[in-house]
This record gives sequence, structure tokens and C-alpha cells, in this order.
Amino acid sequence: MGAALILAVEFPRLTGTVILDILLVAAVIYYFFNLIKDTRAFTMVVAAAFVLLLYYLTGWARLETLRWLLLNLLPFFVFALIVVYQTEIRRALAGTPRLLGFVGRLAPPAPDLYDDVVLASSYFSQNRIGALVAIEGDISLRTYIESGIGLDALLSYDVLVSIFRPESPLHDGAVIIRKNRIAAASCFLPLSLNPLLSTQLGTRHRAAIGVTEETDAICVVVSEQTGAIAVMHAGSVELNLTPEQLRERLRVLLHPARRRPRLG
Repeated sequence: MGAALILAVEFPRLTGTVILDILLVAAVIYYFFNLIKDTRAFTMVVAAAFVLLLYYLTGWARLETLRWLLLNLLPFFVFALIVVYQTEIRRALAGTPRLLGFVGRLAPPAPDLYDDVVLASSYFSQNRIGALVAIEGDISLRTYIESGIGLDALLSYDVLVSIFRPESPLHDGAVIIRKNRIAAASCFLPLSLNPLLSTQLGTRHRAAIGVTEETDAICVVVSEQTGAIAVMHAGSVELNLTPEQLRERLRVLLHPARRRPRLG
């Protein structure tokens, strides 16, 4: 009887449209899980899958009251997901065109200009001067630029050192670099609310992580207490870098296509 039922089921033919449909669904699922891996959203997705599974099990077991309760709670659960993970959703939507190759850097930063960032960071590290530099990517930082003091100055070591000297009125806040120019100084950046961050990270580090969680910016931070250099990107942090390591990380992050060939 079971074999007869299986044979009676008519499976769809594997046409080009069906194959394309399967590949697109697989690509969407892959992109989604690649986006949420190693983030706090993963546990929420697992919880949502559990609730959905429980909903179908209540139908199979004829638990009508529990099924009715879950059916009425599911819409609120979806809205809760949107509210709690609005940052991740916004970053995903903003990064989709770049992922598909529709958007590129119109004016990629010149490596020699960003040597000034490395030199300035080395100076700040040696002298225990706190600094926060945000490098704009494809996603505009206009909102944060407008929160600071507009400069539109050519990026240079001397200007960066002058801005972050403790006696300078612009040393508090972040410097934002746009297209090889210092767009603004003393800018306010959003603090990260990620509860998994170390309590040893200060306000500068949390601000740098916060802006990289919402945009594709790259941040360089020098700790005022320890002089340690750090790089933040995509919500992640790399601590205790040497100036040479900082130069290499900026080269890779700002020019991912220009990888040096391995020798030997």
C-alpha cells in the first residue's frame, strides 16, 4: 500500500526553471546563515526554528489549544525579531548590492596615503595618546560626519597628530576619512550593545565596533591607557597589532583584490 502511494506521487520534472529555483533558494539560505554565523542572531534563529517545529507537532498531535496559542504568537515573534535584530538586517540589506558586485569603490584609497594612518597610530601608541579613525567604505557615514566638525582636509600624518593631541579641542571623538580626505573630526559614533564584548574594551573601542556593526567602515583605535593598536571591521576586533601588522591589515581590508603572491 505504501509503495503504491509513493508511486502515485507525481514529482516535478527537473527543468531549467526548477533547477534555477533550487539554486536561488540555496543561495539565499547560504547567504542568510553566512550573515548570522558567530552573531547573537544565531541563537534567536534556532529558537524560531524550534517554535515553528513545535507548531507543526501540535497539529500532528491534535493539540488544538497549544496550536491556537502558537498561531497567535508567531506574528508577534516575527516583529520581535525585526526589532531586536534591526542592526543586522540593515547591514545585510546595505551590503547586498556590494555582495552581488553591483557596487564598488569609486575611488579606492591610495596605500601611500594610508601609510599616514599607520605612522600616526605608531606615534599615538608610543606616546599613549587615544585615537579613533574611521575609514568610510561603500556605505555612507554622512550622519556621523555631520555630528562632528567638518574639515575636508587632505589626509596626512601631521593633521592626524594635530587633531588627537590632548590639548587639541578636536581630540575627543572620531576622525572620519572619506576618499583620501579627512571629512570631519570630533565625530560621535554609535556604541556597540553587544553583550559578548570584553568589559576591558573602552568607549573608543565600543564606538568603533558599533559603527562597523552598522556599516562597512574600517576603524583604527589606539588605547589611551595601554597604547595598544586595534582594528575593527564588520563588528569584529583585532587587538594588540604592531604598526607593520596594522599596515598589512589595512592593505588587505581596503584592497582585498590586491593580495600579495606567496613566495616560494
